[in-house]
Amino acid sequence: MTARDGPQDRYKAVWLIFFILGLGTLLPWNFFMTAREYFIRRLEDPEETGYFLNQTDEAASSPSYLKSMFDNFMTLCAMVPLLIFTCLNSFIHQRIPQQIRISGSLVAIGLVFLVTAIMVKVAMEPLPFFIFTMISIVFINSFGAILQSSLFGLAGLLPASYTAPIMSGQGLAGTFAALAMIFSIAIGAQQPESFIGYFTTACVVIVLAMFSYILLPRMDFFRYYSMKDKTEYRVYNAELETKRDLIKKDEPNGMEQNNSKIIPIHNPDEKPSVIAIFKKLWVMAVSVCFVFTVTIGVFPSITAKVSTVLGEGNRWGLYFIPVSCFLLFNIFDWTGRSLTAVFTWPGKDSCLLPVMVVLRVIFIPLFMLCNVQPRDYLPVVFSHDAWYIIFMIFFSISNGYLASLCMCFGPKKVLAHEAETAGAVMAFFLSLGLALGAAVSFLFQMLI
Repeated sequence: MTARDGPQDRYKAVWLIFFILGLGTLLPWNFFMTAREYFIRRLEDPEETGYFLNQTDEAASSPSYLKSMFDNFMTLCAMVPLLIFTCLNSFIHQRIPQQIRISGSLVAIGLVFLVTAIMVKVAMEPLPFFIFTMISIVFINSFGAILQSSLFGLAGLLPASYTAPIMSGQGLAGTFAALAMIFSIAIGAQQPESFIGYFTTACVVIVLAMFSYILLPRMDFFRYYSMKDKTEYRVYNAELETKRDLIKKDEPNGMEQNNSKIIPIHNPDEKPSVIAIFKKLWVMAVSVCFVFTVTIGVFPSITAKVSTVLGEGNRWGLYFIPVSCFLLFNIFDWTGRSLTAVFTWPGKDSCLLPVMVVLRVIFIPLFMLCNVQPRDYLPVVFSHDAWYIIFMIFFSISNGYLASLCMCFGPKKVLAHEAETAGAVMAFFLSLGLALGAAVSFLFQMLI
């Protein structure tokens, strides 16, 4: 091994740690999103369920509204804090140590999940429960934003391939949550108490992510790249001074600038300009923003309301949304994210990439014309379950692949010392896309 090559990632340990940390960033949100049936059941009329407190007839009219708008409000309460805190992290990441941002966020998310698991046993009326749930979602996604943005910034210091495990881990998070929900249905877990174990499982994964992060600084491969910029600066600076001394001795006055091919590099302690970095990677940033605007615009606020035509009165009706919506989306989203570890086409400077991103807008009308219920204006064109499943497969694999490609390319369009800030900027635009998608989801639902 030469100093030029640097240490190797033995046993892919650093890759695996970034995969687990990626899993930890989106697992909390996916557990909340996949458990929508549990939350909606707790918003039902008290007379229909046995675990609510009594309430007046006037208040009983509110659960129906809360149920109908739950998906939209859940998405909004997740994505707006995600955007705000990702933006905040773009500025505080230079002032608050990365260890505090990542470990502190993991601890906070774990505590929120622990409280959520305990609250399963606490009887609450629909409105207070709705408010408590939305506050929990706000907290989880606020800390999740800091965690995600910090993690992408950290990965920006490593080779481009180390953004892929984060994206792949995030994809697995949804698959893991969907499988856990399907398993609960399969064993007949219809009572809210069964969700204590469901939410506790998320706590266990968060603890695993904390343990993995503690191990990260012990890896030679990670230490080499995290300190590489400053080390190269010191070595280069010493060589620069030597060359300048030689040039001054051997060349006439005024010739130093013309004959020297030395390219000055920035002091690693100098704070990179966010605006200057954005100008270099704006195509990737806007592309990843648009990818998630389209995705969150219909998932899950529209896609989770599609009704099966094959499962009325049988068990497929019970599994249709958990399998066809959440499990399929997350499996193929994960597949798309993982494909970037195999090949990265089109290239980072190709015009084809943003074109492919824009073409995904076709999925919005396709899902709106599926058997979404209830509906007031649009006709049902694609009523059969097969159409919905086909759309979901292409929708999810394109989301994972294109988003991961943009996130991998973004930090590589800037200089090495700007990579961490570039990663934070990309994470901000990812979150901006999520927030915009949450906002337009209300419009799409009204149009149906």
